[in-house]
Amino acid sequence: MPRATTVLAGTSLVAGIASIWLYLDNRSLRSDLAALRDAQAKPEVAARAPDPVNEPARSAGPSRASWAPPVLPTPNQESKLDKRARRQQEISAMLGRGDGETDDEYRARLLPMLKAALMIPRGRVEEMRRIAEEKAHVTQVQSQQLDAAFQKVYDDALNYTNKAVADGTLSPYERNVSGMLEFAGGLGTMLGEVNAQIGTVLSPDQVKALGDSGFEWGEYLAVEAPWENLEPPPPQKH
Repeated sequence: MPRATTVLAGTSLVAGIASIWLYLDNRSLRSDLAALRDAQAKPEVAARAPDPVNEPARSAGPSRASWAPPVLPTPNQESKLDKRARRQQEISAMLGRGDGETDDEYRARLLPMLKAALMIPRGRVEEMRRIAEEKAHVTQVQSQQLDAAFQKVYDDALNYTNKAVADGTLSPYERNVSGMLEFAGGLGTMLGEVNAQIGTVLSPDQVKALGDSGFEWGEYLAVEAPWENLEPPPPQKH
């Protein structure tokens, strides 16, 4: 498999796993934006208030000599590093195991959010596959054979991810970019090997037509893998 496609497969998978991270980060950004708008609105309200100097007839305020413009409180300034640390704590609290939380309790808490985060990406890659298979004249039987061949890939991907979470290569408790890149490389290679199985189902012309359409199996498999079946992470060590 070409190196570029292998890298794409790995990075696409990381994107799929990071969907929850981005979902939470997006909520945090919306909250920050709302706070910023509130802070900006305060000076505007003050500017629209009656001026006790220029509108003495409508104002019961003090005279020109004693009146001073109101002093607004200085907004709390949070550095980018402080904000990153705060968001990491929020993500750890959401994706990590709570004290005494069982596997079933963890799944019940996380599964609805995980499904919501993956719903749009899955719908997108499924539509891309449908269009690509039509262009390559892939039959319904061939499509079903591909789905059957992908089951082992999904099982291997889940086992690999469970191991990475268990040994801390992927962890909800800390920002580990090097671990994520290491994980992406290994998984990209794993997903890249599926091309050999695809070649046993599709003709060379069909494989070429799929590639020419812009469709990527690595991207598709990264999103469609049943991440809902992953094992919960271990409790955080204190």
